[in-house]
Amino acid sequence: MTLAEKIAWDDMVLPFQLDRSDIRGRVVRLDGVLDAVLAQHAYPAAVEALVAETALLTAMIGQTIKLRWKLSLQVRGDGPIRVIATDYFAPETPGAAARMRAWAGFDADRVAGNGPGFDQLGRGYVALMLDQGPGSTPYQGITPLAGRSLADCAAAYFAQSEQLPTRFALSAGRASAPGGEESWRAGGLMLQMMPAAPPRAGGSGPGADGLTAAHDLLSTDEAEGWNRANMLLGTVEAMELVGPHVSPADLLVRLFHQEAPRVFDAQPVAFGCTCSEAKVRQSLSIYSDRDIATMTTEAGVVTADCQFCGAHYRLDPATLGQSAETPDDDG
Repeated sequence: MTLAEKIAWDDMVLPFQLDRSDIRGRVVRLDGVLDAVLAQHAYPAAVEALVAETALLTAMIGQTIKLRWKLSLQVRGDGPIRVIATDYFAPETPGAAARMRAWAGFDADRVAGNGPGFDQLGRGYVALMLDQGPGSTPYQGITPLAGRSLADCAAAYFAQSEQLPTRFALSAGRASAPGGEESWRAGGLMLQMMPAAPPRAGGSGPGADGLTAAHDLLSTDEAEGWNRANMLLGTVEAMELVGPHVSPADLLVRLFHQEAPRVFDAQPVAFGCTCSEAKVRQSLSIYSDRDIATMTTEAGVVTADCQFCGAHYRLDPATLGQSAETPDDDG
């Protein structure tokens, strides 16, 4: 593969379908997006890895939905790693890149930097929030932290809330080309049974922590194709997922050539944040003069920081809150 071909497959989501099994899926590759996200913060290695996994899941799920505005994925727990939040914004115009951002909150004194990240979330939940923009009612679905990974949690969410058998394979880490600088690379693959007839509950019993599992939702005929595709996915290697030497299309042929894979147009993904001074002002517009006074620093300004992109805002308190001065007041 040429350098140009490698770059073409970075930061994108490739939709596909396995015609023989009636299974749809997504292959995702992220590198520059992750570097942009993680460069904003000095996260321990365990936190970085969880942010990368959450970003992979968000990109795959966001591209699966007919999205008009924003999909958010939040992971919250009572352990040393308290929260991971990601947003995926639909492309503003046809052919444009979708935008992603992410951040994490953690207790620096308690995090085991090189320990397994999922175990440091403790007890909690994964929330998926879909907001289609003005005029729509936001939707939220929640599933508890269960299984052994965030991929297990996401699969449990689709089985419980959407009644769709789903599986994810994820890989992420730092890598470098010979003579090049080290950077983040991450890749993942999602399989999901295509919705058809009304879902059926069957199978051999509940999955992890008593939650519905994929096999509980499948008929005998569906189970054969699902099990076959999952067995093939189980052979994928970490380096095949993250690339860059194997393109997503070639990976699908390697894994699923007997399942008649068919690919669709790829969706590019870029780092992007929607914060702005205007939005900060709007969020502070509900506060009284007394409230604004308590937020004012000794330097006589109100400050605000964006957790996603690190933007720092310094604002005149006289222009904030319910009694904010307008440009006409100044004139």
